[in-house]
Amino acid sequence: MPGVFQQSVDQTLEECREVAGLGLSAVILFGLPESKDAKGTSSLSATGVVQQAVASIKKANLNLLVLTDVCLCEYTDHGHCGVIENGEIANDTTLEILAEQALSHARAGADVIAPSDMMDGRVAAIRKKLDTNGFADAAILSYAAKYCSAFYGPFREAAQSAPQFGDRRSYQMDPANGREALKEVALDLEEGADMVMVKPALAYLDVIRAVHERFDVPVGAYNVSGEYAMVKAAAQKGWLDEKRTVLEILTGIRRAGADIILTYHAKDVAKWLRT
Repeated sequence: MPGVFQQSVDQTLEECREVAGLGLSAVILFGLPESKDAKGTSSLSATGVVQQAVASIKKANLNLLVLTDVCLCEYTDHGHCGVIENGEIANDTTLEILAEQALSHARAGADVIAPSDMMDGRVAAIRKKLDTNGFADAAILSYAAKYCSAFYGPFREAAQSAPQFGDRRSYQMDPANGREALKEVALDLEEGADMVMVKPALAYLDVIRAVHERFDVPVGAYNVSGEYAMVKAAAQKGWLDEKRTVLEILTGIRRAGADIILTYHAKDVAKWLRT
């Protein structure tokens, strides 16, 4: 996508220096490993790309919170968010790997663990793993309401994480079902989540509002890659004023009730707001 790149650990550190200098408060890291396998085992390595990047950023003492995405889709050769057994997602087997992945991120220095896989029970498994290993202070930002959306396309292409067969409807949410989001959020909070995320943002402003009104926890909204790409493409064609459009979109997400906005526009917005 325009302005968004895969980066090595040293490049990521320089990017974070720039981000901190712009006054942004946090970054989230997604990993793209050198090799993938059926169980995403490279995601567990202490020398994995995310683990190295976290350690590097924390060592630099930048004024940034470091969040890490916990999922398997970027690390599996089949592109699904969980382990496949007998042609189906093996929920409980996946939980063990996700919990170990989260622990490896915490050991590297991550401030916030952000599971995005949508497996049942993953928040409880991660919370137990962190607590029993001395990381009770590590926060969990759960992607509690993550819909099976067409808006993820550009990210999946960049991360080479599109499913090689089938789709993710069996574990991500039905776009037509708003009520389920409230049930999923309630379950994740009961399991120990400190914050929750709604993903995507623009087509789910009603969900953001409903979660904000029902639960007294920080609510995040992920302004995803497809939403970003549409604005960029239209602006390049001269069909939209990019700055005005982006600020209007993010204001709408904030007005809907999001306390935290995860967006690819962040650097541009930070620069615009400083001028």
